[in-house]
Amino acid sequence: MNRLKIWLSFFAVTIVTVIVAYLWIDRPTAFFAHNHLAQFKFFGKLPLISESLFPIVVLIFLTIATKVLLNLKVSMGHSYLFLCGLSLVVAETIKEQLKYIFGRTWPETWTNNNPSLIHDNVYGFNPFHSGQAYSSFPSGHTNAICAVAAVLWFAYPKYRALYIVPVAAVIIGLIGADFHFVGDIIAGGFIGASTGWILVIFWQTYFSAPPMAKSAKKKRKK
Repeated sequence: MNRLKIWLSFFAVTIVTVIVAYLWIDRPTAFFAHNHLAQFKFFGKLPLISESLFPIVVLIFLTIATKVLLNLKVSMGHSYLFLCGLSLVVAETIKEQLKYIFGRTWPETWTNNNPSLIHDNVYGFNPFHSGQAYSSFPSGHTNAICAVAAVLWFAYPKYRALYIVPVAAVIIGLIGADFHFVGDIIAGGFIGASTGWILVIFWQTYFSAPPMAKSAKKKRKK
């Protein structure tokens, strides 16, 4: 099966699972989390794992930028860390556009009396509605952690068991704190994982060695 067929297969599965979640899973899960889990602050802290990725990416970029400007060798490890940052930025950009396109309301009311399932019994998609009140779908936190984890998953498969831990923690936190519907999380995970996977394929196909390392090899040949 070629790559396009693989991606389309997962895309189809994602669409079906999101629809199933919307019809039968999202509402009961949100009410259960609100009534039994959301009061535990532990759940609300887990999604911070995703938020911590952004300052880390900035530090990675500054490190690589310094090496490039000093004409120092960029290792393969640094190249993949750069790719993690690129994956995060691309996935976040896609996510923001999809939030506007789908315009889904939230499980809970967070700010400015946003309409929600729990507070107003408002549930559904409102296409092309801008603003935070209509930004539940897809999940940005899941999108972010999966965008980074996917790069590492395919670049360093030996440590896949480790990558599952932060992804699972973020998902558990989002559901437990009633931050997102299950369907939001599924969609966010697919977008992030797709972005990371495609970028790794692109990188390994056209940049089998770090760019700076290739330049060094060319100089030696001369």
